[in-house]
Amino acid sequence: MKGRTPIYLDNNATTPVDPRVLQAMLPYLDDHFGNAASVQHAIGRQAKDACDLARQQVASLLGASPREIVFTSGATESDNLALKGLAEAHGDKRNHFITATTEHRAVRDTLLRLEKQGLKVTWLEVDREGRVAPEQVEEAITPRTLAVSLMAANNEIGTLHPIRAIGAICKRRGILLHTDAVQAASTLRLDVDEHNVDLLSLSAHKMYGPKGVGALYVRKGVRLAPLFDGGGHERGLRSGTLPVPLIASFGLACELCGKEGEADAARALALRQRLWQRLTEALDGVTLNGHATERLAGNLNVSFAGLRGEVLAVLVGESVAISSGSACTSASVEPSHVLRALGLDEEVAQGSVRLGVGRFNTEEEIDRAADTVARVVTRLREQNPLYGMRPSAGWTGAGVE
Repeated sequence: MKGRTPIYLDNNATTPVDPRVLQAMLPYLDDHFGNAASVQHAIGRQAKDACDLARQQVASLLGASPREIVFTSGATESDNLALKGLAEAHGDKRNHFITATTEHRAVRDTLLRLEKQGLKVTWLEVDREGRVAPEQVEEAITPRTLAVSLMAANNEIGTLHPIRAIGAICKRRGILLHTDAVQAASTLRLDVDEHNVDLLSLSAHKMYGPKGVGALYVRKGVRLAPLFDGGGHERGLRSGTLPVPLIASFGLACELCGKEGEADAARALALRQRLWQRLTEALDGVTLNGHATERLAGNLNVSFAGLRGEVLAVLVGESVAISSGSACTSASVEPSHVLRALGLDEEVAQGSVRLGVGRFNTEEEIDRAADTVARVVTRLREQNPLYGMRPSAGWTGAGVE
């Protein structure tokens, strides 16, 4: 994947498919085309065996049982199944959810819909670095609380929530914990028992796998109502013919993340630090958004004073692929709900971009990308007559460790 044009630094939006994962998919698009539910004949059993192996590979990544893995079309469906499924299965007795204001839209919009249907939701505020404290969660629990839903790592600013500590509180108080682990699972170890997680959402395309497949971990004994019916697949929780090529490749993607995630994280962190250093050496007025250390290894969300992030992203787009926020909301010219929740002033929020380092980036790419971004930022500031009138002090970012 070397020599890609433009240089790809939007790995928080999606990751390229690992060549090894692609090879795992291809046989099930050709010779091994069976339906995994057609177990009466060898071709169908071959497809079922591929799905069974993938289920084991996904489960192993999480320290779970294969029977606790439900395949879905991706994390948006997994989040919906977790939250709406809980609400329908338990809402007559316990109808209160706890979440944060910075959650992904797949969780945020789902809970907003449930609110309109009469369920109660507590929206916890985050600190300036994007974190919820465990004490906030405990204080928000009521006798009617059913579940807490907090993402392991934020998709925009990379900040990590203290899921282990929050999970301990939930277990002690008899509350279910759902976490959207889409951003975290490729490089962070998230053992569901160690973290006391009851439901966990994954998406293959954030883990160097294909788009269109994901999974929901459902702890044994947790009751969910399905989103739709028809065939009773996935133990009745997700009806529909299994997409065997996608599932087989997703399984291998999870296995590779389990084996190589720690090394991937160390490498991404080194490249992220290199990127930050080159940007801050070339430019003043650069601010880090999110936590300086408790963040995804490859995520760098920064604001450049004197310009708009979406303009910068477009102008460098032929050479460097970056984004001005979440891929789900970047069409908007308004600051994202995540940046607003941090309490950033309008100018800082409007000047933000997200640079996501991934498995296949190189030092040479990082250097070229930093030089390109710095050059365009300088040009934009020169075209902004107000930028030179602002005080330079107080607008340098905190270091990234």
